[in-house]
Amino acid sequence: MPTPAPRPPKWRQIADEIARKIADGDYGPGDRLPSVQTLVTEGKGATATVHRAYQALEAEGLIRTTQGSGTTVLGTRDVPPSTLTGAARLERLRRTGRPLAPRETYVNSRSVLRSCADPEIANLLGIDLYDEIVLRSRTFVQDGKPTVLALNMIHMRALGPLPELLSEGPMPKFRHDLYAERTGKTINAGPERSTARLASSNELSEFGIDVPSDVPVPVLVLRTLYSDDDGPLEVWEDILRPGIWHGGRS
Repeated sequence: MPTPAPRPPKWRQIADEIARKIADGDYGPGDRLPSVQTLVTEGKGATATVHRAYQALEAEGLIRTTQGSGTTVLGTRDVPPSTLTGAARLERLRRTGRPLAPRETYVNSRSVLRSCADPEIANLLGIDLYDEIVLRSRTFVQDGKPTVLALNMIHMRALGPLPELLSEGPMPKFRHDLYAERTGKTINAGPERSTARLASSNELSEFGIDVPSDVPVPVLVLRTLYSDDDGPLEVWEDILRPGIWHGGRS
C-alpha cells in the first residue's frame, strides 16, 4: 500500500495559506501583504520560515517584494521579477494545479530514448556512459519569447511504473506524483545547483537567437537531482535564455 504523503513543511503551509487568500480575492492585485515580522508576531512561524514562504510565492510569480515598499500581490499583467525554475514550477503545480503561468505556453515538447553521452549526467544517475535514458524536453515561452529550455534526463528504471514517459502528451498528473502512487516511493529533490557556460548552437536555435558561430553566448544552467529510496532517478536542467539570470531579468 502506498505510503501517505508527508505533511508539507511549515513554510509551505504558510505559502499555501497566503496563496489561497490571493485566489479567493482576500488579497487583490496591488494589495500589500503583512510584513514578515507581522506574521512572526502573529505566531505563524519563525522569521526564517515566513521569509522562505514569501520567497516561494515570489518565485511562483504571485507576489513581489521591493526594498522599502514591502510585499505586494502581482496582477495578471505584472511581469514576475524572476524566471520560474523547475522547483518553483513543481510547487505551483501541486498547489494550484496550473502547470503554466499567465501568458505562458510551451513548444517543441519531445520525449525520446537517448544514449547518455554526458559523463556528468551519467555519474549523477549512477549509470554507465552511453547507457540509455529517457530524455524529455520542452521550451517555455512567455509573451511570445522563449525563456527557458527544460531538460529531464530520467533513469530507465522509471519506465516500468511510468510507461507514459515516452509519450509527448501531458500526463494525467505530474510524473513524480504518479510514480509515488504506483510504487509507494517518494521522490525527493536535492539542492539546486547553478553554473554558467556557453550556449550550444542547438540551444541558441531553440531560443531563436541568430549570432555568428564564433560569438560566445553565456547561459545560466540550473540543475536539480531527484532521487527515491533506490537512488538517483532524474536530473532536471533549466537552461535560461541568454541575458536572463536567476533572480532577475537583464
